[in-house]
Amino acid sequence: MYKHLLIPTDGSKLADKAVQAGIEFARDANARVTAFTAMPTFPMPSRAELFSGKFEHIEKYEERTLAKGEKLLERIAQRGRDAGVEVKCDVALSDTPYAAIIDAALRNGCDLIFMASHGRGGIQEWLHGSQTHEVLTHSKIPTLVYR
Repeated sequence: MYKHLLIPTDGSKLADKAVQAGIEFARDANARVTAFTAMPTFPMPSRAELFSGKFEHIEKYEERTLAKGEKLLERIAQRGRDAGVEVKCDVALSDTPYAAIIDAALRNGCDLIFMASHGRGGIQEWLHGSQTHEVLTHSKIPTLVYR
């Protein structure tokens, strides 16, 4: 049925459980996986940092941040290979992870998004937001939520 899963992660323990479940799901479905993470964009330096010259330049920041995301995803790719699943990695810089997840699914031709939910509700969801809720609200791609 599903042949190409997008498995987004933020590196948390809960997301890691969903990654493992997604790899197993892909193995059982004989599907391939694109592992994805969205890393934060460059934070604008404060006035004090600008005047002192003590800030990381955008090119260095992006290089370091993308490398951190790739390192996270490479561990997932290895787990997929160990399970006999083809895994491709995709990392993006974005301050709106839900939109980056949807874009990645579209860009990579995925037919299912397999992601974790932190299970927040009420005031906690309002304070912290829910990327899963936003994906469910905005994506036209089927999404399986792992809890």
